[in-house]
Amino acid sequence: MTLASMVDQALPLGSGEAVIAVDVGGTDTKAALFDEAGRMLGLSRTPTPRRGDGTALAVVHRVEELRLQFAADFPSIHPRAVGLLVPGVVDDDAGIGVLSTNLHWSNVPFAQLTKEHIHLPTTFSHDVRAAGEAEFRLGAARPFGTVVVLVIGTGIAGSLFIDSRAHTGGGYAGEIGHSIVDPAGPLCGCGARGCLETIASAGAIVRRYEQRTGTPVTGAREVLARAEAGDKAATAIWSEALDALALSIAQLAAVLAPEAVVIGGGLAQAGDRLFVPLRERVDALLSFHRRPRIVPASIGENAGLLGGALRARDLVR
Repeated sequence: MTLASMVDQALPLGSGEAVIAVDVGGTDTKAALFDEAGRMLGLSRTPTPRRGDGTALAVVHRVEELRLQFAADFPSIHPRAVGLLVPGVVDDDAGIGVLSTNLHWSNVPFAQLTKEHIHLPTTFSHDVRAAGEAEFRLGAARPFGTVVVLVIGTGIAGSLFIDSRAHTGGGYAGEIGHSIVDPAGPLCGCGARGCLETIASAGAIVRRYEQRTGTPVTGAREVLARAEAGDKAATAIWSEALDALALSIAQLAAVLAPEAVVIGGGLAQAGDRLFVPLRERVDALLSFHRRPRIVPASIGENAGLLGGALRARDLVR
């Protein structure tokens, strides 16, 4: 196994125990070693093992392989714990991967598997929840007690903090991408119709543009560029995505009254082209409600790994 990068990267983790963080995605698995100063000394990206019913155990074995590889590449660094992150519905407290349709597992006792196969204490969590924790403890969500961190990429998910405490709902909280914004809308992979992520995710923006025009595009960024150039279909699809996202944020404002909504993920790279019209739309939908600040995430694409490292340090401090 070859490390994709061994560049010493400065991240705002701070001093503490050396740990490993592993972020399992539907396509790739990212892993990093953090030293006692909080520097990310190694970053690897390898294909996520896909072995049907054996995928979960294969993931655990991959984590042990990564641990051994880091030991060989950085022999002077001695990690004390591992933070393992996976997608889907995750019960952090019980240590169970409740469901991942993409990776074909359900009710997997990850805490038990890691205890048996990984020779380090291991904490287990949801990938977006960990990214949200990094933003909450170290990034743009830090000034707020009640805040929602949204990650908008291929799909949409969130991390909720209420009165400075994470709210997980047994692993089910934060599935904002599956809140209904149009009951007659597109069929979602979850089986419902009109979920937010069928309209407002980066993946949905691409898919809807290609379906409407028959023209292939490279990503949501290209759809936005076409909208700015006057493409009517692209303009409509971008506007519909903003409307759907604003509706979901307005619903969050009515139910949770967050002080802020922090938005990260690939779509947040649109900057003011996303945030300015989104704030205007949310403001127009609210009446007496507390108006949340809508701000970009600050940590970047490795927020999940950073959150995994934080959780691993919590385990051994």
